[in-house]
Order: sequence, then structure tokens, then C-alpha cells
Amino acid sequence: MSTPPLAGAGMPPGAFSGTQAQAAREVNTASLCRIGQETVQDIVFRTMEIFQLLRNMQLPNGVTYHTSTYQDRLGKLQEHLRQLSILFRKLRLVYDKCNENCAGLDPVPIEQLIPYVEEDGSKHDDRGAASQLRFASEERREIMEVNKKLKQKNQQLKQIMDQLRNLIWDINAMLAMRN
Repeated sequence: MSTPPLAGAGMPPGAFSGTQAQAAREVNTASLCRIGQETVQDIVFRTMEIFQLLRNMQLPNGVTYHTSTYQDRLGKLQEHLRQLSILFRKLRLVYDKCNENCAGLDPVPIEQLIPYVEEDGSKHDDRGAASQLRFASEERREIMEVNKKLKQKNQQLKQIMDQLRNLIWDINAMLAMRN
């Protein structure tokens, strides 16, 4: 199920007049957003085509080039730029219409959009929050103790490594003196 292309996207303006008349009656914010998305996709596609044309063009660096090829590519580039400006105007109209449609809406907090069942409420929540707070503080205290013990163990390991390094240094020094 594909949507018919919009007028100005390569089709004559009267080709889908029946579909456009029906669409004009059923314009809502969701359909405007879909049209806006399609317009943005068209803008990206046209921009990619413009960059492709620019990449294929040769710079006038003293090399002879065919003026007919140059004029053809320049015409294509100008046409793409013209269509791009039309698409940007169309996107601006869609944006303005969406803002107009949404202007009267009050923003709804996200918490109200999530359905949930309230049990016999606030006392249970207070006890739950207090128990969670107590649990979190106990967990934090345990983590602090573990971190303290870990630092002590790391310090002991460092001392042992230093002692081993000194011992190895002494052994190597004795072996060197012996030879």
C-alpha cells in the first residue's frame, strides 16, 4: 500500500485532484506529520542528488570541457535547487499548520499518560518510600565499607609488590657481583 506522490514531485498538478480533494477534507495533525516526513525525505534525496552532481562536475582548471555537457549539468543543478527551495517552503507550511493545530493543546505530563492501578494509596507509598530510602542508605554504607577494605587490600598489595621488586633487585645485584 503506497501513497500517491504529491503534486510538484514530478507529477502534473491536476493528476490526483480527486485524491487531493479527499485529503484536503481529512487534514489532521498526524497526516500533516506524515506529509512533513515525506517532504524531509524528499529534501534529503534532492540534497544527495545535488552533491552527486557537484561531485561529478569538473572544476574549470584550464582543461577544455564540453560546453553542452556543462550547460546540461548546470541546468540539472539549477532545477534541483529550485525543487529544493519549493520543498523547503512546503515544509515550512506543514510546520506552521502543525503548530497552529497544536496551539490550543495543553501539554500533558507524561505521568498522566501511563495507566496504573492505585491501591489504597498514600500511606503505603510513604512506607514504601521510607523502606526504599533505608535500603538505599544501608546499601550505600555497605559499598563504602567495601571500598575502604578494597583500598586497604590495594595498599597491602602495593607494599608486597614493592618488597618483591626490592628483593629481585637485590638478587640481581648479588648475581651481577658474583660474575
